[in-house]
Amino acid sequence: MLQVKQQTIEKSVSVSGIGLHTGVEATMTFLPAPINHGYKFQRIDLPERPIIDADVDNVVDVSRGTTIEQSGARVYTVEHTLAALVGLQIDNVLIQLDGPEPPIMDGSSIKFVEALQSASIVEQNASRNYFEINEYVRYVNAEKDIEIAALPLNDYRLTVMVDYNSQVISSQHASLNHIALFEKEIASCRTFCFLHELEALYKADLIKGGDLTNAIVIVDRDVAEGELDYLADLLHKPKVTVNKKMGILNNLDLHYPNEMARHKLLDVVGDLALVGRPIKAQILAARPGHAANVEFAKKIKKLMQSAKSHVPPYDSTQPPVMDIKRISELLPHRYPFLMIDKITYLDENSVVGIKNVTMNEPHFVGHFPNNPVMPGVLQMEAMAQTGAILALSTQPDPENYWPFLAAVENCRFRRNVVPGDTVIFKCEFTAPVKRGIVKMHGRGYVNNQLVCEADMTASLVRKKQ
Repeated sequence: MLQVKQQTIEKSVSVSGIGLHTGVEATMTFLPAPINHGYKFQRIDLPERPIIDADVDNVVDVSRGTTIEQSGARVYTVEHTLAALVGLQIDNVLIQLDGPEPPIMDGSSIKFVEALQSASIVEQNASRNYFEINEYVRYVNAEKDIEIAALPLNDYRLTVMVDYNSQVISSQHASLNHIALFEKEIASCRTFCFLHELEALYKADLIKGGDLTNAIVIVDRDVAEGELDYLADLLHKPKVTVNKKMGILNNLDLHYPNEMARHKLLDVVGDLALVGRPIKAQILAARPGHAANVEFAKKIKKLMQSAKSHVPPYDSTQPPVMDIKRISELLPHRYPFLMIDKITYLDENSVVGIKNVTMNEPHFVGHFPNNPVMPGVLQMEAMAQTGAILALSTQPDPENYWPFLAAVENCRFRRNVVPGDTVIFKCEFTAPVKRGIVKMHGRGYVNNQLVCEADMTASLVRKKQ
């Protein structure tokens, strides 16, 4: 079940250990943070203790992990930490580090989850700022046969498929149907690599902190005894074994038969946290990796910014273009059917109207009285009345015309509108006005999120003198 309110932790809590790629010991401390703070890292070991926002625009490297940097300060391998925060539906935390990389712990997110739970998760007095993906979003890397997609859904669910063309791991699937199940089904799933990758990773100056206790090493070919001695030396172990010709190095037990796919899902959750807001969508990922996850996150953030740029600005301290008195002079509607409170913008092509939804409106008496939701038909009526102001503005004597709604098409309701909401309606012409026929597209927004939209046709009929 998705949380409605923002959450943080009640007190600070720390974990310590070695970083997977840097090999540097570090202590990471989670601290409570205020409303709308989001996730931020702080390098307290550096001069001036710089802050690094957990933002996809700050990603600088995706070599076997996601690295972010801001103002010259860098944090490596952030995805497991962020996945724990998203999985527990925690919105606001400051993450202090006295080194360059969070501890790898056992290669999963479970130790971070347990630490955060010990700090007690508390609700904050603000609604969560969800971003609802209302259209199909797709990322494809044809060369690597990677595809990630997001579909509209009033929830957050993920499905991941991996296929390594290996006799040990062929094709695996993992799903997370409710984010609340992250701790139970995903958090303990560990990072992994193939045996043939180990030496290349070391030579690339990566996995300096890698250990057979914090990663699964998959043996996907025959291994000679001499090579095992070489691997033991490489991994700083007295001995490594493979009891089967193909299996897991040191015969490590898997938590799940599909633990590798589940860990890839964990990575997707962590990397998509970098969009900066909790997401509502169905995520489908085929053969994902950090580079693809980050590129997909960039597409979502771009969509987020585009959606926000379409929301008309509204400053309640500024005088309206039309107050309720002038609106009443133009529209024939009266209580309880005058649905807009003021007009804040009007030009030759568009209009913006404001509707303040209160519990005192008469329809709440009978429409879901125990769960007050503004009826969709009344949202359309409020939008139509806003559009009527635009239609009437095309006439030199608007007081002498009746605006009648003739058709509504492509109507969509994206989320509920409830008492306390301020709905910003914007209507724009989609065709020139001809013989009194007006065609418009209207949208309604609450808290920068689209709540409803429709194409409308109206007719202007001159009043009989």
